[in-house]
Amino acid sequence: MDMHRAQSESVEPPSLLLIEDDPGDALIVEELVVDSAPEMTVVWVQTLAQARDELATSAPDCVLLDLHLPDASGLEAVARIQEITDSVPIVVLTGLAEEQTGLAALSVGAQDYLVKGRVEPDLFGRAVRYAIQRKQTEIAAAELQASQLHAQENARLERGLLPSPLLRDGQDFDVVARYRPGRSSALLGGDFYDVVQTGDGTVHVLIGDVSGHGPDEAALGVGLRIAWRTLVLSGVDGPRRLHQLEELLVAERTESRFFASMTNLTMCADHGTVEVMRAGHPGLLLRHGGTIDWIEAPGGPALGLLPGVATWPVHELDLPEDGAIVLFTDGLFEGHRGDGPERLGEEGLLELARERAHLPAAEFTDSLIDGAEKLADSRGGLSDDVAVVHVQWNRK
Repeated sequence: MDMHRAQSESVEPPSLLLIEDDPGDALIVEELVVDSAPEMTVVWVQTLAQARDELATSAPDCVLLDLHLPDASGLEAVARIQEITDSVPIVVLTGLAEEQTGLAALSVGAQDYLVKGRVEPDLFGRAVRYAIQRKQTEIAAAELQASQLHAQENARLERGLLPSPLLRDGQDFDVVARYRPGRSSALLGGDFYDVVQTGDGTVHVLIGDVSGHGPDEAALGVGLRIAWRTLVLSGVDGPRRLHQLEELLVAERTESRFFASMTNLTMCADHGTVEVMRAGHPGLLLRHGGTIDWIEAPGGPALGLLPGVATWPVHELDLPEDGAIVLFTDGLFEGHRGDGPERLGEEGLLELARERAHLPAAEFTDSLIDGAEKLADSRGGLSDDVAVVHVQWNRK
């Protein structure tokens, strides 16, 4: 069988909803269908109210609409149909003296108009099919535009959540940062990070995660990240920095259930010490001498859980000469490992990291994420967003 013919036979014939209160005119339309495209099916109703009931239970391929109905007339009838459904094409039926009204109907959303008594069967069939095609094209164009706008919004959020490090001398400090959205996220989640070096050479590092996914969480993450950078550059340090971030979170969150975990590092310019403040966030990995240790610094609750009450101790960590620190969000180790319910967990992540301890910074970071992703493949991959930041002094 010819392929084109097979494809055409597999397509369902168009279904029409005729909204016409005059039985004589309705009969003319039905005869046009028989003469031009007998495979089309027609459902006839006489009022807009009946059309509403019909559209509630079925979805015709095209609506044939008379502009003089008992319960709607003129362009109002077109608008009323569009309120009921905006995905079905409309072909308006007008009288001989109403061509201007037909043209006006096109300007408010109808796909075509036909003048009663002046329609040949061939023209009728083509008009219906073209109307259907035009509506499909219109819907596709609208979806494409929405997709492009969505992508632009994501890009703006990504720039806010995932900035370029602000280093005064890029030769002294190495940063590898990665972000990978989870499979369940249509939009960026609330994971964020930042790296800023102040005038005295100290490097400040942040990683955080706003609970949940979606535009509100992402916007809150952007606000916290920008506020953190501002506080760093303004000289606000220690627990006071986290207290002010919590005040901002409480003021800006749209629901009280939103909170944010984060880890703040202050890497002193002497290259030997690191101050760690941890607010409900996972521990960190310390790479040195070809080995990797899991460091669980003392900390306090996530921001927003106990507003105005929580405290966050400052823990001083000795940084080995070749030491590098790896920060990450919990999406990295909360994925499954295999087909069963077992999660990778912190011990599994440490095992993955130690297997890759010999790799350079960028390869280590990418391989660590890929390894966690591969283990979760059988369950659809990592469901949560993942942010990883690998930082170290460049001692070359």
